[in-house]
Amino acid sequence: MDIDIRQDFGVAMGQHLIFKSKLRSFLYGGSFASAPTRDPDLCSLGIWIAERRRGPWGYVPEWAELDRLHRLLHREANQLMDMALQGFEEQARAGLTDLLPTIDRIPRLLQTIQNQLRTPG
Repeated sequence: MDIDIRQDFGVAMGQHLIFKSKLRSFLYGGSFASAPTRDPDLCSLGIWIAERRRGPWGYVPEWAELDRLHRLLHREANQLMDMALQGFEEQARAGLTDLLPTIDRIPRLLQTIQNQLRTPG
């Protein structure tokens, strides 16, 4: 089961890194399909979180914090994207720098949940 957990959480980490990369790319002039980036219920990580919370791993209490943080990240990202679209690119990029501590908390929470699932309770 450890391999399944490790692989599954590796996918989630990858989805988070893709989100981070797409957000950064957008704020520096790139373009992408914004619906999954803007909506926490449509993005790959949001779907992954919802499925895992409803499944046999849902007993881990940190899922709630991960979901809350993930939704907060999307709200903040939406504000930054809107700022950039309104012509405030520099302010949006500065906001991304301010958002990085929040962005970086998600992998730590994923690791915490993974560790709890791998530890017999």
